[in-house]
Amino acid sequence: MYKFEVYKDKSGEFRFRFKASNGETMFLSEGYKAKASAMSAIESIKKNSPGADVVDQTKAEA
Repeated sequence: MYKFEVYKDKSGEFRFRFKASNGETMFLSEGYKAKASAMSAIESIKKNSPGADVVDQTKAEA
């Protein structure tokens, strides 16, 4: 099962990581001073990401 894990980093900021069902970390967040801000970011991702576009910025210019 996919999941978000909220944790405190070494500098005391709140971060989260998104893990795949095999336990592998897929992405990490930036640091947040307040836990509520990290939780809000998670909710925003859950709400707004189903229709997110993929923008490939590695394409060579013509």
